[in-house]
Amino acid sequence: MRDFHFPGRSPAVSTNGMAATSMPAATLAALDVLRAGGNALDAAVAAVAVLCVVEPASTGIGGDCFCLYAPAGQDPIALNGSGRAPAAATIDFYESIQMREPDANSAHSVTVPGAISAWETLLAAHGTKGLDELLRPAIGYAEHGHGITSKVAHDWAGSVDKLRKGGADPFVPAPRMGDVFHQPQLAATLKAIAARGSRAFYEGEIAADMVATLRARGGLHTEADFAAGRTAAEFVTPIHTGFRGNEVWQCPPNGSGMIVLMMLGLLRGWDPAPDGPMGLTRMHRHIEAARLAYRDRDAFLADPAQVDVDVAHLTSAAYLDSLRALIRDDVAMAELPAPGQSDLAKHKDTVYLCVVDRDGNACSFINSLFEGFGSGIWAPKSGVFMQNRGSGFRYERGHPNCIAPNKRPMHTIIPAMVTKNGRTVMPYGVMGGHFQPMGQTLFLSNLYDYGLDVQEALDLPRLFPRLGRIQAERGIPADIVSGLSRMGHGVDAFDKPHGGGQAIFIDHDRGVLIGGSDPRKDGMALGY
Repeated sequence: MRDFHFPGRSPAVSTNGMAATSMPAATLAALDVLRAGGNALDAAVAAVAVLCVVEPASTGIGGDCFCLYAPAGQDPIALNGSGRAPAAATIDFYESIQMREPDANSAHSVTVPGAISAWETLLAAHGTKGLDELLRPAIGYAEHGHGITSKVAHDWAGSVDKLRKGGADPFVPAPRMGDVFHQPQLAATLKAIAARGSRAFYEGEIAADMVATLRARGGLHTEADFAAGRTAAEFVTPIHTGFRGNEVWQCPPNGSGMIVLMMLGLLRGWDPAPDGPMGLTRMHRHIEAARLAYRDRDAFLADPAQVDVDVAHLTSAAYLDSLRALIRDDVAMAELPAPGQSDLAKHKDTVYLCVVDRDGNACSFINSLFEGFGSGIWAPKSGVFMQNRGSGFRYERGHPNCIAPNKRPMHTIIPAMVTKNGRTVMPYGVMGGHFQPMGQTLFLSNLYDYGLDVQEALDLPRLFPRLGRIQAERGIPADIVSGLSRMGHGVDAFDKPHGGGQAIFIDHDRGVLIGGSDPRKDGMALGY
């Protein structure tokens, strides 16, 4: 239990439904849907559509999404809503123009958006309401204006140069906290989707605007690529592993959920560190586990439709035992064994939300443009920012994640779910681009190894191994920083908080929902 002498927030508690998102407006939109009889998936789509308007640096309809949905009493199902590279995106082309690595602000970093295809696919299979009803709150905010919150203003201000280069003139200069911002072009696009479904986005004048914008900047995209994207979202088989008496569920590759399972497999080989959640041993072990798991991510993770990704081997007990044997409690690994050159050069922005309804259906949902405002490229007639997920590819012939026609890139966004004894006990997620597997495993360990509640587990200070150094939030104690340095870790202060998360714990024994929302964002958990 938190110490009420200090700043902080308590978990939200309710007995019917609950939503936890990164913006209050989205949480309220979800609750309105739940109270009107919609289920968890309906509420999640309404909430994420609002986020695509009011948190534009982090997400948008020009991005991708992944979802885990657990109908009451059933195992989770998974949906991959990530888009693909254009049909003309061959490694031969990129070699011919001597482009050796992705440019995150270029049209070549843009993959066909998958989010709208995913929303429609999910609702058709498991929703009770249509896009015509669920997009109304988002349309209202886009058309009539939305107030700018502190975190949104901060993120926006850091992207002004990108926005200028991307032709997003209405978004410059960045608004201040408390300003009201309107997006009339986006409102019109959302109205068209509400009236005609995904076809309005992937075909016709809206798609033509996005394609023309990209091709004017050298992109290879065609209207045929966008038309094919309308049916790109697909249900896939989730992957899972045991941790402290629970099952943790993730979406399979091309997402990075496999890395969470690898890290949990490494961590469960130890008892909880005796020095507690902020102790030196705990931090060191977690760092070393992450270094090894991310090494394998960069070497092997790719689109399984085009490359064999051996998830079973990489998450097997035997393989993870062999990795754990490389980790010592008294000293950092000086160098990682092969394979692997890290690909952690950039941090990204994303939104994550979760919803549980009164019937026990649970939704874990994540939607993203990748970097702040994605590529920064704005389609002026449709009001859509184009994601830069294509910067997750490699331009390295023969690499599993090498760019190829109609291929999905390595993806960082990963919704998650926990079950126990065949019942869902928690949808959860932690945003933050490459940080997400590290953030998810820190959260789960805080919860199940050290007995923190969901809000405390999200609040605790974080660190992340990146490019051979450790990025530490300001809340990491000085003695821990010194101890890590003595062990051989180079530690740097990090001026941007690591990620942001949400979680809803379903307490079946007491019949309550207990939710948490990360203070690193402007959001909230709220139930009824």
